[in-house]
Amino acid sequence: MCQTCQNPSLQCTPDHQIHVRQNNDIPRLREGEVLVHPRVTGICGSDVHFFKHGKIGTLVIREDCVLGHESAGDILAVGPGVTNVKPGDRVAIEPQMPCLKCFLCMQGDYNLCEDVRFIGTPPYQGAIQRYLVHDARFVHKLPDSMTYEQGAIVEPVSVGYHGVTRAQIAVGEAVCIAGAGPIGLVTLLLARASGATPIVITDLSEERLKFAKTLVSDAITYKIDTKKSERENGLCIKKLFGETEYQAPPKVLECTGVESSINTMAYVVRRSGLLLVIGVGRDFISNLPFMHLSLAEIDLKFINRYHDSWPTVIKLIHSGRIKVESLVTHKFKLEEADKALKLASDPRNGSIKVLVTDDAPVDVKTVSKL
Repeated sequence: MCQTCQNPSLQCTPDHQIHVRQNNDIPRLREGEVLVHPRVTGICGSDVHFFKHGKIGTLVIREDCVLGHESAGDILAVGPGVTNVKPGDRVAIEPQMPCLKCFLCMQGDYNLCEDVRFIGTPPYQGAIQRYLVHDARFVHKLPDSMTYEQGAIVEPVSVGYHGVTRAQIAVGEAVCIAGAGPIGLVTLLLARASGATPIVITDLSEERLKFAKTLVSDAITYKIDTKKSERENGLCIKKLFGETEYQAPPKVLECTGVESSINTMAYVVRRSGLLLVIGVGRDFISNLPFMHLSLAEIDLKFINRYHDSWPTVIKLIHSGRIKVESLVTHKFKLEEADKALKLASDPRNGSIKVLVTDDAPVDVKTVSKL
């Protein structure tokens, strides 16, 4: 392969090893596909999970898999029938490619499609590579003044956006957010943009809570006390909203997926309220406070990824309604993507959003003929 066509990629092996390797030949474009040069790709918690555990639920790495799905870049070439983008366009990549035929897709819930192809999730190759072939229907043009970094962060913001819209947060509504990681922080920004007040955000890390305050200065923070029970922490958080049950938050957004955090939030939400789990956790939870949820008629809901969010989130970021640039704490070149994932996988490093960038020149004419 020619030098300008080399395709380095971050690959995870079935035995939990990660390597930056030259990928196989670039696939030929088929009808409805585009060839993208990912310029910036974020490291996600799911990438870390695949690295550490080799699976998420039933999604198991059985052969080497290129990771990454939070990405923005340039269109290099388009396949037959593509009219929505052209070579040279700057795009944010929506990583899911549903069948668009099943009843879930037809009713608009294409994020729940059972035949979805999701890049960076086995067996589908991800975006931490120089050349990516993708469905043209799931790339979205970026405004000229929007950066690749902002475009890559559209994906994690879309997760929070799906949660906030599914929770139907109203102006002036009290909200509690559990977890000040990347998803919790973008959910905080979106809750504020939706008019929620007051907002309490919780975490185990004092540093992350301080960071949350830099994003939303009037957010109330609570550091989880590991010496207290889940119920005790929950009641302490609840009192931050006021002394009466009516003042307790009717909406709680749990962004960690950790069992103890979900249970704690069950004691925070107001009776007849909603506990929405955004975070991804273990396959089974055995100690859910079932009778507390039942007697208080608390709705327990979940989200899975997102749908129809890219155009709206791009507008939110471009307009300045939410500012995501400060979420970026570390950057690595594509050739050092393994270092990026290792750093992001260790909480002691204090990272929020780690990005992999690739500014390498590409020979568009040569690549488009492959």
